[in-house]
Amino acid sequence: MKTIITYGTFDLFHVGHLRLLERARSLGDRLIVAVSTDDFNAVKGKNTVIPYSSRAEIVAGLGCVDVVIPENSWDQKVEDIVQWSVHSFVMGSDWRGKFDHLKDHCNVIYLNRTNGVSTTMIKKFFSDEAANFSDDGILLHS
Repeated sequence: MKTIITYGTFDLFHVGHLRLLERARSLGDRLIVAVSTDDFNAVKGKNTVIPYSSRAEIVAGLGCVDVVIPENSWDQKVEDIVQWSVHSFVMGSDWRGKFDHLKDHCNVIYLNRTNGVSTTMIKKFFSDEAANFSDDGILLHS
């Protein structure tokens, strides 16, 4: 059995997340997704909109995902690879080269991101839109 593992925050779940997970799953027989906990995101300097328990539930509900585990630290990856007998570690291409040290333990594959969508882009859109309103919800300009 070929086990694939990937890691991510998966905040504001969008089609780019879905496509990455579907492509990762197509590389093996079982897909494990480690979803970053809120505490770990704080260490990374990330603020999420959706809390960990809900993000994990959303990811677990996808047909292409077999197992969801918490990502609690940068250092857990080797332990996860060994514990789950992982064949391939998969990440988005924006991480290219950053996990090459894991090649001693399994295949490392970087998949291209989906063009035109990202959580950062979605957050920026809503931040820009919010700037059009006063604190009491009155439209200032459009």
